[in-house]
Amino acid sequence: MNIYDILKELDIRYEEIEHKAIYTAEEALQENIANRIDGIGCKNLFVKSKNKYYLIFIKAEKRAELKLVAELLNETRLSFASEKELKDILNLTIGSVTPFGLVNDRENLVTLLIDKELENQKVLVHPNVNTKTVSIQLSDLIKLVEYIKHQYILF
Repeated sequence: MNIYDILKELDIRYEEIEHKAIYTAEEALQENIANRIDGIGCKNLFVKSKNKYYLIFIKAEKRAELKLVAELLNETRLSFASEKELKDILNLTIGSVTPFGLVNDRENLVTLLIDKELENQKVLVHPNVNTKTVSIQLSDLIKLVEYIKHQYILF
């Protein structure tokens, strides 16, 4: 599924910029991405428990407390998923992890965990490649997630 086709089908407005490949939230800060396009810089962490996968979507400057997130989810512990799992499930590579990657999760294995601090905000995400950044309302991102029949949790 092409992310741009879905955005068009759902009549979701967005802005987009191109830039050099960015692999981390720190590199996005160095490239001044947030100054070039309206929205909050975010980071994405693809993690797993014993039986489930999660994509944590939080403000770039926040630290993901995996132990606390695991407790919230009633999971024993969370760890980072492997590069192979990332490729097999979301068809993404390290540095281009994004909630838009859920369109590639045909078996609905991944639950999106969204930072509550992003509510009612424009967020910055990669459109499944790390050489572009899209600015989109979080409510529209959730609309897309619901459209592709994925679960999400605001935490």
